[in-house]
Amino acid sequence: MQMLLLILTTLIGCLHLFIMGLEIFGKPEAQAKAFNMPFEFVNQANAKTALGNQGIYNGLFGLIILATNFILPISQSAQNSFMMLLMLFVFGVGLYGGFTATKKIFLMQCVPSAIALLLIYLV
Repeated sequence: MQMLLLILTTLIGCLHLFIMGLEIFGKPEAQAKAFNMPFEFVNQANAKTALGNQGIYNGLFGLIILATNFILPISQSAQNSFMMLLMLFVFGVGLYGGFTATKKIFLMQCVPSAIALLLIYLV
């Protein structure tokens, strides 16, 4: 069960790095499609700045998840507790994004983080 949790949370961390790449380096067409926003909006300078700022948050959050899994020298119990906080954050942000941006976020963030939370609870 711990290995499944490691795999799932690693995928969630990588997903946040992918989202960062899309928000910072993605073409406006791809950003508009991915985030269900008008092309004219994401092509504006202010929107590009906002997406880049959000991308930094997503990227650093993904790195924190990966560091928790592979770098931090902490006990399994402490790692699971910290990962629970991180997954609660992903779940909360996913809920907000799913209601305000696009329903895809429920599937991309809420479902995996909810499964991870369940696995942490079961471990």
